[in-house]
Amino acid sequence: MAQKDGHAHPAVFLDRDGVINVDKGYVHKVSDFEWIEGAREAIKYANDARVLVIVVTNQSGVARGYYSEEDVRKLHRWINRQLADIGARIDAFYYCPYHPEAIIPQYRRISDMRKPGPGMILKALAEWKIDKERSFLIGDSDRDIVAAERAGIRSQLFGGGDLRALMAKHIGTVLAEPLAATPQGRESP
Repeated sequence: MAQKDGHAHPAVFLDRDGVINVDKGYVHKVSDFEWIEGAREAIKYANDARVLVIVVTNQSGVARGYYSEEDVRKLHRWINRQLADIGARIDAFYYCPYHPEAIIPQYRRISDMRKPGPGMILKALAEWKIDKERSFLIGDSDRDIVAAERAGIRSQLFGGGDLRALMAKHIGTVLAEPLAATPQGRESP
C-alpha cells in the first residue's frame, strides 16, 4: 500500500462514528449513515494537501453479532464511492471487530487493535510510508486520544461543528512544519 510518489506523507487518522458520520450506535447500513457537517469537504481538503486519510474505527458490533465484517467493508466501500463523487477518497480503513465480552467466540478477546490500544494506528504506520511526526488523529472520545498518544502521534478531540475547519487548521500547522530529517514509515512489499 505504498504511495505512488514514494515519499513519506503526513496522515490524518480519523475515527469514523462521531467524526465522519453521525454516531447513531452501531452504524453498518447505508440507510443509517449520515455525514458529519464538513466531513466530505475535510477529506477532500486533506487529499488535495497530499495528506493521507486513514480511518481507524472500533467495530464491536461485529463481536456483538449485530453485523458482519463484510457489512463493515461494504459500508466503507460505499463511503469511498460517495467521496469519489467530489474527487475525494479515504486511503485506508482499519477496523477492530474484537471485544472482550463478545457473544461471538472468535471475536472475544482483548486486542491492542481496539482503541484505546494503538494497534490500528501502528499497523497503518507499518503499512504506509507516513511522516509520523507530521501526522495527527481526530477523534470524538478519550479512547481515540489515548490511542494516538500511545502510537506517538498528536491528536485533537472533535466535539462537533464543521470538520473541514478543524482539518484545515491542523493540516496548515503540519504542512508549515519542516520535513523530518529522516522520513518515517516504510514501503509495503
